[in-house]
Amino acid sequence: MDEIKLYSPKVMMDILDRYGFKFSKSLGQNFLIDGNIIKRIAEIADLDEGSGVLEIGPGFGTLTQVLCRKAKKVVAIEVDKSLTEVHKGTLNYPNLKIIYEDFLKVDVNKLIEEEFQGLDVKIVANLPYYITTPIIMKILEEKYKVSKIVVMVQKEVAQRLNSKAGTKEYGAITLAVQYRADTDIAMIVPNSVFMPKPKVDSAIIEFKILSKPRIEVLDESMLFEVIKASFGQRRKTILNGLSNSLNLSKELINNSLVSAGISPGIRGEKLTLEEFGRISDEISKRAIGGIQ
Repeated sequence: MDEIKLYSPKVMMDILDRYGFKFSKSLGQNFLIDGNIIKRIAEIADLDEGSGVLEIGPGFGTLTQVLCRKAKKVVAIEVDKSLTEVHKGTLNYPNLKIIYEDFLKVDVNKLIEEEFQGLDVKIVANLPYYITTPIIMKILEEKYKVSKIVVMVQKEVAQRLNSKAGTKEYGAITLAVQYRADTDIAMIVPNSVFMPKPKVDSAIIEFKILSKPRIEVLDESMLFEVIKASFGQRRKTILNGLSNSLNLSKELINNSLVSAGISPGIRGEKLTLEEFGRISDEISKRAIGGIQ
């Protein structure tokens, strides 16, 4: 018997009506209804019998269906428990496990260790717009043992993740991504391939995780603190931004900037990851050494 194509709009609506499912705006539910786009995501993820996939927010399961056919094992994390019965009726794959939890609250390192022994783990997802940034920051900060991340995000977010210093899209998340990965916008996806149709277009972005961080710093947590503080109030100079956010004296921060070769009057959006690394190291040395 042929497998039901879940991405078919008619099939999707028939099944959702059968289970009385209602789309949730608060959860950013926009389900993929284009088989070619779904297959392209799986191709970019480069899946085979040695692959384990962690899917965030499977939703109706149109992408999940293809992932299960391509990978050895798929573990999907879904926050919406009202989809449980829908999944039971449509995603009957022996290599699939669905966990109904909030991804931001899951111990993902533990999950990967327990579920994907011996497999090359990749994260694949069509991410809800409203929570894209917290999810990506969690993935990067918690250092999962994954080789690749392929996610669909709002086009503007993809541009921000892949932007350069000095551009308006450049921000704290750009630097967090640069620190751990190479990124590539694989394709732009029109809003017409979703149900319901969102107001904006999307993009598929690929992250290739680096074997070690792009730069070496004395204190990684300090680096992230400095980056976040520098972009907390974009209009402020780097000196004022850091002084307002870090629990350190303005003199110490000023001296650190000067020693790092950075003008205290510059804004954070003009600085590269390497420059933030130098600032972080100078602040770390002074904070630890108790000198100004």
